[in-house]
Amino acid sequence: MDGIWNSRRSPVYAKNGMVACSQPLAAEAGLGILKRSGNAADAAIAVAAALNVTQPTSTGLGGDAFLLYYDAQTKQVKGLNGSGRCPSGVSISTFEDRGFSEQNRPPSVNPLFITVPGAAATWVDTIELFGSGNLTMAQILEPAIALAEDGYPVGQVTAYYWQRSEQLLRNASPNGGEMLLNGIAPKEGEIMRMPYLAETFRTLAANGKAGYYEGRIAQAIVDVVNELGGVMTLADLSSHFNTQDVPISVSYRGVDVYEMPPSGQGITALLALNILEGFFLNGLTHNSAQHLHLVIESLRIAFADTRFYVADPEFVSVPVDGMLSKTYADQRRGLISPESAAVNIDHGFPPNVSNTVYFCVVDGQGNAASFINSNYQGFGTGIVPQGCGFTLHNRGDNFSLDRTHANSLQPGKRPYMQPQGHLQVISNMIDFGMNPQQALDAPRVCIDGGTAAGQILLEDGITEEVRQELERMGHASPTIITGWSRSDFGTGQIIKRDPLSGVLVAGSDARNDGHAVGY
Repeated sequence: MDGIWNSRRSPVYAKNGMVACSQPLAAEAGLGILKRSGNAADAAIAVAAALNVTQPTSTGLGGDAFLLYYDAQTKQVKGLNGSGRCPSGVSISTFEDRGFSEQNRPPSVNPLFITVPGAAATWVDTIELFGSGNLTMAQILEPAIALAEDGYPVGQVTAYYWQRSEQLLRNASPNGGEMLLNGIAPKEGEIMRMPYLAETFRTLAANGKAGYYEGRIAQAIVDVVNELGGVMTLADLSSHFNTQDVPISVSYRGVDVYEMPPSGQGITALLALNILEGFFLNGLTHNSAQHLHLVIESLRIAFADTRFYVADPEFVSVPVDGMLSKTYADQRRGLISPESAAVNIDHGFPPNVSNTVYFCVVDGQGNAASFINSNYQGFGTGIVPQGCGFTLHNRGDNFSLDRTHANSLQPGKRPYMQPQGHLQVISNMIDFGMNPQQALDAPRVCIDGGTAAGQILLEDGITEEVRQELERMGHASPTIITGWSRSDFGTGQIIKRDPLSGVLVAGSDARNDGHAVGY
């Protein structure tokens, strides 16, 4: 299957609205909502729900969600942080009592890593805060309910990752059969029905957040988590709330780039862009060793800072303004040699001024939704609450079990998320003049584990000569990754609007099953 991404894609153009996501049926669900007078927020939730059905290998109501929303009327970008918190009964002592530590961590699928899922609340809040008001939640979830109840043919990439998690789903909880087809993972093209998930959607549509965080669904979550050795209470669920966070941004060569603030890790991409801005990239050959060296070193420096400083700002002070200042970027850029990789990169001292799905939607009025809905790793823990039709995530695995670390696990604290491809696709468009599809198609680099000292992974398409040159420059065991393992590089979606004509142009990552659709 090494060649499944080799076919060429053209960018997609439209005038009245566009959806770009990782599954065609989910893209159609969102486009249908736009055609029914819904706006970008309405369509985003239709897509999120349809992806829960058609790509549960990455996303769903058992995970978290994050939204950046551009309001065409006010010209403002707003943020919604839908990440859940660590249960009140879980602390580092809980792990220590079971023989675990930062050096001896439990498997990432351990139920102790289940934090309160925030996705359901994010879907409801998105409609209440940004929706058009023209459609009810029941109407918005209608396409996903139909897919879940009537069945849909499973896509190629989704089928592959479903099969890889078959044993996890069988063994993680007594209810794994809800996510299997006659006891096994559905194959490519087979019809998969998810009636329990359809009923969960109906409950959410009828009762709002209370339909998920109280009552039958909440009880099923608490029951299965505690039965399997985790810790969760009904109060942990009923007390969940999202926050409206002010997005953070930098200007990269005159283009404003927005990310969610900490506890999200979007600040990594912004810091790296600030550092990269000091180099003349369009004078270099794209994906040459010299180009990739600067990208890698900028990311390494950014990770050194964000791994040290970034955590839930309700628990620690994160020096966001200092980290994103151009002066600080100038200082950190001085660590980069154009000829060789830095041996050790430590965090700096900024001024202290006091596997996931991604998709995007733009409507005919110019509103835009940039949405992440994540189980963290594939099916997350693989644990299924009885009669609910979704798995519970494992994003708590992002916590450190070291009490001295800024991101140490604490009751009520939110773990962070990580980027990596943002910098590269933005630079591809701005520095190398690529259209959205070209920017996504271009082979990428990735620092394994998201640490300054991580191994350098190079995507198939970057040449052996470039790999050897990067190794000569001192980069840690650069390795070319091929075939299905290319999922390490993530997937993206881009919608761009021409400021003069208003025409939309979109690209969808060929590393997944999806595409962009417009009208």
